[in-house]
Amino acid sequence: MRPHLEPLALFRLPVAAVHEVGQTPHGRRRVIDVAEGRFDGERFSGRVLGGGDWQLVHADGSASLDSRHTLRTDDGALLQLSATGVRHGPAEVLAALGRGEPVDPAAYYFRLALRFETADPAYRWLNHRLTVASGARTPREVVFEAYTLT
Repeated sequence: MRPHLEPLALFRLPVAAVHEVGQTPHGRRRVIDVAEGRFDGERFSGRVLGGGDWQLVHADGSASLDSRHTLRTDDGALLQLSATGVRHGPAEVLAALGRGEPVDPAAYYFRLALRFETADPAYRWLNHRLTVASGARTPREVVFEAYTLT
């Protein structure tokens, strides 16, 4: 059986600060603080209350992503969003992203696997869904379109 991708929401996460931890045994570590953002979809919408992204930049310029965010839906439910992913592309494109320059999202690969966690009865269905997303990094925010696998 082939899974179907059902649109879930568009997420907009403003970048508050980028902290360069430096070269570690596993790669160059960066921690990105995320300010309050927004998500909007047919089945749920609300605010991203904040969070962060722990990136590991590898020797080839690709990045492994691990992020956590707290969401509050417009009707008051709290959810945790955990995301892991990868971003890679040509060296000159990744360098431009690293400098905070605008880059066409089609010039690089940025994909995420998302998991939600909540105790709210209205959104418990998200606890049992696998979700994927396609992302872009603009000079001021991270934007991604999320889809659930049905």
